[in-house]
Amino acid sequence: MMIDRRLVQEIDWVILALVILQALIGVFFIYSSSHFLAGNYHVRQLIWLGISLAVLVFVVAIDYKFFVSLSVYFYGLIVAVLAATLVFARLVAGTKSWITLGLVRLQPSELAKIVMILVFARFFAEYKGAYLTASTTFWALVVAGVPLFLIVLQPDLGTAMTFAAIVGGAFILAGLRRKTIALFIVAALLAGVGGWSLVLKDYQKRRVTTLLNPQGDPRGSGYQVIQSKIAIGSGGFAGAGFMKGTQSQLRFLPARHTDFIFSVIGEEAGFLGVLIVAALYLALLARMFLSVAKARDRAGVYIIFTASLLIAFQFLVNILMIIGLFPVVGITLPFLSYGGSSLLTSFVACGLVLNVKMRRFANV
Repeated sequence: MMIDRRLVQEIDWVILALVILQALIGVFFIYSSSHFLAGNYHVRQLIWLGISLAVLVFVVAIDYKFFVSLSVYFYGLIVAVLAATLVFARLVAGTKSWITLGLVRLQPSELAKIVMILVFARFFAEYKGAYLTASTTFWALVVAGVPLFLIVLQPDLGTAMTFAAIVGGAFILAGLRRKTIALFIVAALLAGVGGWSLVLKDYQKRRVTTLLNPQGDPRGSGYQVIQSKIAIGSGGFAGAGFMKGTQSQLRFLPARHTDFIFSVIGEEAGFLGVLIVAALYLALLARMFLSVAKARDRAGVYIIFTASLLIAFQFLVNILMIIGLFPVVGITLPFLSYGGSSLLTSFVACGLVLNVKMRRFANV
């Protein structure tokens, strides 16, 4: 079950290098945007980077088929933990999303993403039909719906949205009929209307309306987006310089070391820095998606595609969010934003991709 030395040469070192490089860039700008705050966030992020790298090595060392075989047990465990979080977690910023394990705080909803990748890999690996049947689609939605419902109750709509990437990716590979796609669109519209009236809180509604007119509430719901645009725009071509951005250093930009870390990069490193970071992301995502062709079984294909889609979805939504083209929903930028659970989840997702790719000959 453990790694064979001969498999080490099959590791995609480019993916691993890109992941570590982006995480280190994240630590660099987390320090810049939070060095004046109590908490030593950059030190915490470095510690989480070490933990995440160790877990990635563990994930790579064990054949992914073993993880897939245990996915049902992982699923039961994560559902139980999510339910316990709703009961026992402290209310922080209006949500119950965190549990404390000794000195470590974890966000179970982040780890639920990895569990769903493994569960769907097992669920659809044995499906041989050219198109999804109604019953298969229904049960797949039920499987995803249980943890999703618990996450929405926290409420953590940002993390809940990322489930769409995993579920959508799995359904695309399994084969959705046009009629089913049309039904999903209608259901999504109805859910949106119903959710606006029954589920979304007032502050969440303001985030949506702010998308259309951020200047309508410049000191309230529109404040984050306005300051983010100012930060990015003031960076110019080469940026204001490390630790010299006015929006971040003078604390005008909220959530600067978490959700809006890319705004700090735009302000301090300018268009050139944004271009470099974006190029690193595109190189990573291209390499991950191209790895799908390297998988030698259906479970591997589902793992690589959904894991890659998860990273791509979070990257796209975060970028659209900070430039005001998407509501502020609390989706972090993979690898760069401060947050141990988010960093760990991103590393594990990439670890699964590496795992499948390096065993492309072992599982023939």
